[in-house]
Amino acid sequence: MAWEQLEGGLGVVLPGDYKQVVDGYGPVQLNGHLFLSHPATRSWNLGAWMKSTVGAFSASDLSDAQCPGFPHGPVFGAPAGLIPLVDTDRGEYAFGVVDEADGTWRILACNGDEQDFYEYRMPFAEWLYRYLAGEDMFGPGSAVFYPGPVVFESMPMAAGDEPITWIGPDRGM
Repeated sequence: MAWEQLEGGLGVVLPGDYKQVVDGYGPVQLNGHLFLSHPATRSWNLGAWMKSTVGAFSASDLSDAQCPGFPHGPVFGAPAGLIPLVDTDRGEYAFGVVDEADGTWRILACNGDEQDFYEYRMPFAEWLYRYLAGEDMFGPGSAVFYPGPVVFESMPMAAGDEPITWIGPDRGM
């Protein structure tokens, strides 16, 4: 029900692999940096975070930003603009956007300190895998690699809640 409400408000159906990852783990912080919010929670609510992020980016002058598919600067918000999917505590953001030509999703990512956006034509799950494997997934020089299992940290849902940390399976890295 939460996904249907969120997608109804956005006017677009989000990628299935993104929803599957969020449902399986969110709200959570991965390896101390990457945040996954969830649409069915009051705290760390994905819809509220998306709205806030779209508002903040829309209020910024990014007309000179390099953004593939947006020759006059990025447009934020659904259904034809950039939809925020994840962010990090380092000021990085990954957005999804539907390619109008064929209806496929692509990811445009940026480092909050720079105006340019970098395109990743791959499913969200592959983008996330590559991020966790230490590839540059927010632009050149953005890699963060932690060897060993992925570290998950739950996000507190109420005042006084302590985060719960758990470790994923060994990745052989």
